[in-house]
Amino acid sequence: MASSESSGGRSPSASTRPYKRIATEEAFATPELFEGYRKLLASGIDDPGFVSLWGFYLDSPSERPRAIREKLTWLDERRIRDMDASGIDMQILSLTGPGVQIFDSATAVSMAKDTNDRLAEAVAKYPTRFAGLAAVAPQNPPEAAKELERGVKRLGLKGAIINSHTHGEYLDDPKFWDIFAAAEALDVPIYIHPQGPSKGLIGPLLARGLDGAIFGFGVDTGMHLLAIITSGAFDRFPKLQIMVGHMGEALPFWMYRLDYMHRATVASKRYEALKPLKRKVSDYMKENVYVTNSGVAWAPAITFSQQVLGVDRVLYAMDYPYQFAPEEVGEMERANISDADRKKFYQTNAERAFKL
Repeated sequence: MASSESSGGRSPSASTRPYKRIATEEAFATPELFEGYRKLLASGIDDPGFVSLWGFYLDSPSERPRAIREKLTWLDERRIRDMDASGIDMQILSLTGPGVQIFDSATAVSMAKDTNDRLAEAVAKYPTRFAGLAAVAPQNPPEAAKELERGVKRLGLKGAIINSHTHGEYLDDPKFWDIFAAAEALDVPIYIHPQGPSKGLIGPLLARGLDGAIFGFGVDTGMHLLAIITSGAFDRFPKLQIMVGHMGEALPFWMYRLDYMHRATVASKRYEALKPLKRKVSDYMKENVYVTNSGVAWAPAITFSQQVLGVDRVLYAMDYPYQFAPEEVGEMERANISDADRKKFYQTNAERAFKL
């Protein structure tokens, strides 16, 4: 492959660095997905998180949503030009939230397959610049497990993307655990990405304009990950790996209290749902969870997470195109960490987690 930007070659600045920059939470969408969203909105769908998010982004004429709509559909040299402009060598592509999870089961299963085929074509065209995560439909867990297997074994995708809840249901419910079993057997991660908070959670957030990325996304997705941990899923699937963005949706900063209060609450037998675990909450965070810094180009938060989770557990992400800020990419190049740890953050942790 030629090295020019127009042909999808690697960023020229890569030659001056002793490592690649691999961005691990980079969104895309298809025109068919947008068409499906428009039909749902026109039908009067009763999902306030979806309506708040895509009721705005699909049709707002203001500059930010217009640019995001356009860039989401780029799976070609236009996206690569943005990568080159910000010094990104590779993107791990995943279907933007809520992905197929907002549709009925049959539509979601079909759309996941079509979307994964489209993604695999883009990866095949630009194999040194793109890798991808398979969309699956949790509405039908056995089919989701089959599609994950097809995505990994036949299409060369590197894991699964699940955009938090599915019609208000979360993966801590064992009825979804066919998906966990498939991911563990395939030895690939599941990336849990936000969407608008579920109907039962969104009320006070939406009323204050806090339901989106500013806070509500993290509330929903952080709770989702914690619920998976406390459900005992990692005791059932000890090799399962889950990845979350935005500095772990704040859970690394809560680990001390999570350990203490989980232990105390289980001992008190206050909740039927909260059972003893084989390990502490923080142990699962350190051994079964990866976090990325998508949308959080802030060295104090990144280095703290490296300290409490381990440097092998924290990866670089931009959050393209929602937070396309080229000046943020080099934040950890200015931080006081070793060259070896910097390379892990930008490159080798992603290579290991996704088997690049």
